[in-house]
Formats: sequence, structure tokens, C-alpha cells
Amino acid sequence: MPPKEPPRRRVPGPARPRNGASRSGDGASRSGRPGARPQARRPRPARGSTTRRGTAPRSLRLGSPRPRLRLVSLGLTLVMLAFVARLLQVQAVDASAYAAKAEKNRYLEYTVAAERGEITDRNGVALATSMDAHNITADPKLFTPEESKAPDAPQQAAALLAPILGKDVDKLVKQLSANSRYTVLAHRQTPQVWKQIKDLKAVFAEKASEDKLKGGPGANVLAGVLQEPTTKRVYPNGDLAAGILGFVSADGKGGGGLESQLDKELAGEDGKIRYAQAGGRRVPTAGSSEIPAVPGSDIELTIDRDIQWAAQKAISDQVAKSKADRGYVIVQNTRTGELLAMANAPGYDPNDLSQATSASLGNAALQDVYEPGSTSKVMSIAAVLEEGAATPGTHVTVPNRLHRGDRLFKDDVDHPTWYLTLNGVLAKSSNIGTILATGQLGKTQAESNKVLYDYLRKFGLGKKTGLGYPGESPGLLAHPKDWSTSQQYTIPFGQGLSVNAVQAASVYSTVANGGVRIAPTLVRGTKGPDGRFTPAEAPEENRVVSEKTAKTLATMLESVVDDREGTGTKAAIPGYRVAGKTGTANRVDPVRGVYKGYTASFAGFAPADNPQITVYCAIQNPTKGSYFGGQICGPIYKQVMEFALKTLQTPPSGSEPPRLPVSFKPGE
Repeated sequence: MPPKEPPRRRVPGPARPRNGASRSGDGASRSGRPGARPQARRPRPARGSTTRRGTAPRSLRLGSPRPRLRLVSLGLTLVMLAFVARLLQVQAVDASAYAAKAEKNRYLEYTVAAERGEITDRNGVALATSMDAHNITADPKLFTPEESKAPDAPQQAAALLAPILGKDVDKLVKQLSANSRYTVLAHRQTPQVWKQIKDLKAVFAEKASEDKLKGGPGANVLAGVLQEPTTKRVYPNGDLAAGILGFVSADGKGGGGLESQLDKELAGEDGKIRYAQAGGRRVPTAGSSEIPAVPGSDIELTIDRDIQWAAQKAISDQVAKSKADRGYVIVQNTRTGELLAMANAPGYDPNDLSQATSASLGNAALQDVYEPGSTSKVMSIAAVLEEGAATPGTHVTVPNRLHRGDRLFKDDVDHPTWYLTLNGVLAKSSNIGTILATGQLGKTQAESNKVLYDYLRKFGLGKKTGLGYPGESPGLLAHPKDWSTSQQYTIPFGQGLSVNAVQAASVYSTVANGGVRIAPTLVRGTKGPDGRFTPAEAPEENRVVSEKTAKTLATMLESVVDDREGTGTKAAIPGYRVAGKTGTANRVDPVRGVYKGYTASFAGFAPADNPQITVYCAIQNPTKGSYFGGQICGPIYKQVMEFALKTLQTPPSGSEPPRLPVSFKPGE
């Protein structure tokens, strides 16, 4: 094979114009002649310089957009991260808290008041009952400018509601401006009050709709006023038995008397309703929950409404006639201890407490304590008879004055020396005769004091009656070792100790019941929501004196009313044998703590031969007319006892009283 030809050497030549164009210098074209030297490149003029042929056009260089895009992208990323973080917080971390807050703003919950039980008398007649009422409420959020479309919605609403609710405008404004979703403007308003408000709401709602159609804001300042169904306590008989019943406070709780004492049984158990609302209206499709209320139990009292009325009228009339501070009348069934009436004067109407005075509120028959005076002598004579220290015919010589200890004692009237039997001491209500008789209870005065004290305690003095009534006073009965020199001789005739009216009545019921004390009762039983009646527990009983002593005392007490020398003749009732005792005691002024005025009283039972009913009357500080118990309380006893005997259809006595001797002749 012939050898390859060596590669040819490439001879450098002129540069080929780019893009096939010729380069020009000073006008001569460049030919690609061999050996021609390329012309040197003319330097680029500096920016801002001019060429020979004038100003060259300025060339602009745009900045790179990438930094800006990066910055915008970073900002958007941070914003998105913030949104994502907030979304995670709301939907994951704090989901339950926000859900609860939403529920709170959307849902309203209110208490459904249980219907309060009735209080009736022994025959089922309502003494305290309940009627439909409304709590006027509001949602303060709906009174904000944003919701109500009015800048002064609380002020406008308050001005409209104040005269209807009887409330202060400023107080209502404060309630409607509260930072809450619920407030009670007025408790237990009648249906008539809510109807007035509802009519006003309708008027303002119509105006708001018309204003909105015309392009206005559609302001409605009453949209947030709402109501809750509840009940209101009503006392159909006005002031009758108000001292016993008490009253119910504005919040629906018992404020006094049996309403307070038996509040738990009467109140029942409140229920609850929870529902969704929007714009002050209930959303029916959003669902609701309800816990129904359980009504309270009905309470049946031992009180007889008719006898209570008779007692209350009698004592009210006499207190007014005597211009006295107050008075009480107690009527009790002697065989059961049941109280048929407990009347106070002056009283009050629990339907309108605004008219009641502090002195009339409460139950003075149980809360007042006072020195009973001569009605207390029946206990002293009972002790003397039971201990065998004397008999009804025992002679007692009664001087005009008797010196004992550091005092000189007298009877209520000056008299020559009386020659009385023990029966006569009780009939004429002699203080001196009682001191002499009780002095025979022991060998020494100290022993006599101890024996008398024990009997007073057994009769129920110095301790509460057992009614459990709020505010009841047990009275005052000091221990014998604490009796002063004068008390040793005043306590036997009813001064130096104190009782309440029910305690005093119970003493006579004990004698009438054959010497057995039955604790007083006010409640016969309760009827639950199921309609089942549950009787009250049987009262406590204890024997105080023997049946023989009790019968002897009953006969002696007849002398007080039947004998012409007795102090209680105004209490006599035709056709019935009456046993009773008068009382006229010095009264302790509760303000100054000194004796001022008198306590007049009368206590007794009938028929004396077959006791059924006890009546006790007391009047505090009579200032017009007589202040003697036989004169002003004897007639009340007769009036109330006659009414009670007829009401209970008690037959008349079938025998005449034995008429025990009252006095004796000296030397007999």
C-alpha cells in the first residue's frame, strides 16, 4: 500500500465575519485577501461619552427579579404557616375549649322552679298555695349597639320596663349592660305583667321590621327581654294564720314560719331546661334538654280555718279596743295536743310584706315571753294536791299583807283577813294564799322550791314546746339554787318566771287531759307528689300529775268561773261547765327592762266534766279600760270557746258543777 499523505498544514487567514456580514472600518471593505492584516478593534466608548457622530443611545440593564420573588414567597410561606398553626390550635389543641365557648354563647340554661306544695288546714282548705308566674329575664348581649342597632338600648329598655316592674331605672340599666348572657330583672311577676311586656315587645318588633324594609337599621331595644315560667306564693285568706304560715321571700325560699321550717318538704326539687337561641328567640330545630322539676309536698295542719278566724277576730278587736301592744289566742284539742288555732294581733298580710311592720312579723304566740301571773297558780296548786300537802277544803287564813324574805306581799286588792279554803285561794286568785300553800311542799323553803321547780318543768316550762318552730323561745325558769329571795315567793303566783302563750295553754290542756301532757302539734301530716298521705309522728306524752289530782283541779277551776266570788265569771258559757283561771301580771317593759303596765290573761277548758278544748288568751299592756284578765280576756275566752264548741259539735254538759266551798268561818 502506498504510504498515507501527511496532513496538510492549515494556513491562518483572515477571520470570517460573523453571520456572513462584512466588517467595515473607515468605509473600505475588508476582502479576505491573503496576507492582509486585520484592522485593530476600536475601543468602546465609555458610558456617558459621545462619539464623533453624536450621542449614542443609552443601553439599560434590568435588575434580576429572583430576589424579589424569593422575598414574596417567604412572606406568603410565613402567612400560611401562621394560618396553619392557628387552625391546628383551634381544631386540635383547644378544640374543646372553643366548642364549649360556642355552646355557651349559643345555648341558654335556666332553672325550672318546682311547684311549691300547698299548706292546708285540717279539712283541706288551702291556707297557702301557688299560682303561675314569670321571672322577667334578659340577655345583656342583645342590648349592645351591635345587636340592638341602638346606641342606648339599655337606657331605652330600662325606661320602658321600670314602671311595669316597679324597679329603679338605674338598677335596670346596670343589669342590662352587664357582661353576661343572663340576668333576672324581676322575680315572680304575675301573668298580667308579662303580658304588658310581651305587648310592648311586639310593638317594637313591628317597628323594627318596618324600619329595616325602608333601609334603616331596624333597632329593637326590647328583643333581649325574656321570661321564665315559675310560680308565685299566694295566701288566699290574707292575714289569716299569717303568724303560723310565715311567708316566702323573693328568691322562692321560706322566709318565716312554717314556710321556713318546712321549706325542704314544700320546695320540691327544681328542674333545668337548656336550649339554643338566636337573637333572643328559641331555635326549635337545634334540640334541647330538660330535667323535669319535682313538685313539693303538701302540708296538712292541725289548724281549723274557721276556729282560727274566730280567734283572730276576737283578739284583734280587743287589742284595738284596749289600745294594747299585742295579744294572742291559743285553741288546743285537750286529748290530742293538736293546735286548732294560734292567733296574733296585730298581724300582717304575707301577700304584701311592704305593708308589714317588724313588730307584726313573726309569731308572737311562740316568740314572745312574759310573766304569766295568776294563770300559773294552777301548777302550784297541782303540786300541793299531788304531794298531799293540802286538799281543796284545807283552811288557809289570808292576811292583808304577808312578810316574806325582804318583801311585803299583797293581793291585787286590799282586803281584811280572808278565811279561804284552798279552793277559795284559787277562786279568788290570792297571791298570799298561794305562797302559804306552796310553803307546805317541804320542811324548808329550799325544799319547797325544789319540789315546785320539778313540777313546773314537768308542765313544760323552761323548755321549748316541741313544735320545732323557728324563733320559738323556751321561756325563762331558773334553777332553784339561783332563785333570789323574792323569787322564792313570787314564782308560786307567776312572777319571776316567763312563758310563751303555747306553753301556758299546754298547762291547762294537761290538767284537762287527766294529768298527761301531750306535746303541742301543728302538722297532721304530708302528702307527697304521688298523692300518698303520711301522718306526722305521734307527739311525746308524759304524766305530770295523777288523774285524781287533775280531776280535783278541774273542779276547783270551775269555782273561778261559776262561783260568784270567782274572778272569771265573764267566761261562763250557758249550757257548759267551764273551768278556767284569770291572770293579771306586772309586765316587764322589753325596751327598758323594768315593770311597766300589765299582762292580762285567761286560760281554761270546756266542758269541764268532759274536757275537749282549751282556750288561752293574753293581752300585753292594755292602756284603755280595764287591765284585769277576767275583765278583758274572760269575754274573749267565752267568744272563742263558744264558737269552737259549736264548730266541733261538742254536746253540752249533762250535769251541774259540784260548787266546792270557797271560804270558811273562823273557829270551824
